[in-house]
Amino acid sequence: MGKTTQLRTYTVRDGLLDEWVDRWTREIVPLRLAMGFEIGGAWVDRDRNQFLWFISYEGPESFADRNAAYWASPAREAMNLDPDDYLLRTEERTVEEKY
Repeated sequence: MGKTTQLRTYTVRDGLLDEWVDRWTREIVPLRLAMGFEIGGAWVDRDRNQFLWFISYEGPESFADRNAAYWASPAREAMNLDPDDYLLRTEERTVEEKY
């Protein structure tokens, strides 16, 4: 399958932005990378209390199938990390790289 990239924008609960970034960096990123995803960067918009990042996957499975495998993995479950504890809203957009 071809490469699929998503821009993800998360609106984080007040007071939890730095904690979310820390957990994302320490727990989510290593597992995503181990499962074949690429992280294209991450940014914080403090004025909007938002966290934005790019995630890509190019492999034999579809992005959706590989993402489902990530969520179903024992390593993901062992994180004991419920995004709803941190995130008020999530937006995922599939985008195409042009430059």
